[in-house]
Amino acid sequence: MKLSKLWMLTAILTCGAGMVLTGCKGGQQPTSESSEDSLDYKAIVRSWYGENKTITDGNYDKSLAVKCINGTFVGKQADSTIVFRGIPYVGQQPAGSLRWKAPVDVVPCDSIYEAYYNGKTAIQQEEAELSSYYYQDEQCLYLNVWKTAKAGNEKKAVIVWIHGGAYEYGGTVDPLYDFKNFVEENPDVILVSVAYRLGVFGFLHLSHLTDGKDYPDAQNLGLLDQLMALKWVHENIAGFGGDPANVTIMGESAGGGSVTNLSLIKGSHQYFNKVIALSGNPGLSRSTEQAVACTNELLEALGCKTVADLQKIDAAKLLSTATDLFPMRIAPERDGKLLPLNPWEAVAAGAVKDITYLHGVNKDEMNFFLVEMGGPEPFNEWAAARKEMKLAPLTAEEKSLVESYCKDVKGESYEPYCQLFSQLMFVAPCIRLSEEQTKAGGKSYTYYFTVESAIPMMKSAHGMALAPLFKHPDMDADTGRAFDETFSKTMRKMWVQFAKSGNPSLSADLSPDGKAKEWPLYDLKDKQVMVFDEFNIHPEKESQLKIVDWERSYFLSNYYGF
Repeated sequence: MKLSKLWMLTAILTCGAGMVLTGCKGGQQPTSESSEDSLDYKAIVRSWYGENKTITDGNYDKSLAVKCINGTFVGKQADSTIVFRGIPYVGQQPAGSLRWKAPVDVVPCDSIYEAYYNGKTAIQQEEAELSSYYYQDEQCLYLNVWKTAKAGNEKKAVIVWIHGGAYEYGGTVDPLYDFKNFVEENPDVILVSVAYRLGVFGFLHLSHLTDGKDYPDAQNLGLLDQLMALKWVHENIAGFGGDPANVTIMGESAGGGSVTNLSLIKGSHQYFNKVIALSGNPGLSRSTEQAVACTNELLEALGCKTVADLQKIDAAKLLSTATDLFPMRIAPERDGKLLPLNPWEAVAAGAVKDITYLHGVNKDEMNFFLVEMGGPEPFNEWAAARKEMKLAPLTAEEKSLVESYCKDVKGESYEPYCQLFSQLMFVAPCIRLSEEQTKAGGKSYTYYFTVESAIPMMKSAHGMALAPLFKHPDMDADTGRAFDETFSKTMRKMWVQFAKSGNPSLSADLSPDGKAKEWPLYDLKDKQVMVFDEFNIHPEKESQLKIVDWERSYFLSNYYGF
């Protein structure tokens, strides 16, 4: 079955943004940048684009300006928050001869620039409504910063957000990822959102080609972009009031895969000391063999043999051809150079024991894909083919275990597929990350999100937590119901407390309901996780929850999600 581009976009962009497409006018809470009478999604997105000009006449508000290595950037104030949009974190954008090249570091500059508008979004398919709202370009390496306008001398904890989208879609301009509401409520943190190269522009293996030696990093450029952005944050965030020694990187879905993979890169820990991964893990990656196979398919389809041949192909044609050939097969590569060949062995050996993790999964991850693919019939068709592909490398005993697991899943025809792929892509790798990190002497705070949507078949699906976590109640409603505000505020407060202190537990005076919330570290004996039940946030042993089937699904983490 050839998946529709609309499904691909909505399904892998994550739940909050995808829900907007299903009929809601969608968008952020009204601010000075979007009037109360106009919450049109396209209008909001387009209003954040424009040309950030050089200021040469000295006519700007000095209280909204921050001097950085590569220039002074002037933001805009909305209520008590200042936002800086479209700050370049590279010295040259990755277009022309720099396509498939590592990001270029910034150079010192004394010019003054507007930071009023988003930079252009990384190139992605435009057939679907959502991404057609984005202005796209290969020149896409920009970041945004939100900070409080309130005076204060204390250095603030920094959270750097890396968006999801299966490494092929999404962008910082998505209204779901506007952090004004979050910073208004939590002025003691600074939020940064980072754009990076996607799809074949960010993750295309080229070094096996005759002229590929000049492109040794092409397979993991998206991660190198993110790393360069973190370097920029490290060197400049103090000017915004942030503490460069207290940085948390956070992402969901492919963003969660990104932040956990970033923690496995040697030398990266100088830029952050904590990781928040929502429904993402190092298993959302691919092998060199898988990456090479995709490149070879692309070459054959385009009639190319070398990188030089590919450079002559129009970006739009490269994109559309790759999207048709290998949907949901593009990901960071376990190349043995930037990323370890086996991330689990690396974690177990202590590669990230100095990093503190907060990560987890939703109870019904794959149900989002079920709904957005169009229901049981198309989902079952896709899942049957995907299952055959994923089971092919398993041993006979392992295949028997998988079939036994699926047979015991009760319910409609799609339920075994939903449970199987939830385990393979999200659940088993999540628990394994906690296990290996704990064995190595590191810290892992693990959660299990159980709140359900009112949309039929959606349940507690992939991305459900994003709208309440980022304080977008209008997007909450797109799930068919509004989440309890005390619950949502408690989640936000725990995330902020983790970013500030490395421990998400809340004392009674910090907890929105006035009751202390103690979040235990994952341990090898009790394996406790924090359950985010809408009216009962509480720790519980994995053995009671039965999140993972230790005999029949845990081993699937060896076979990765892509």
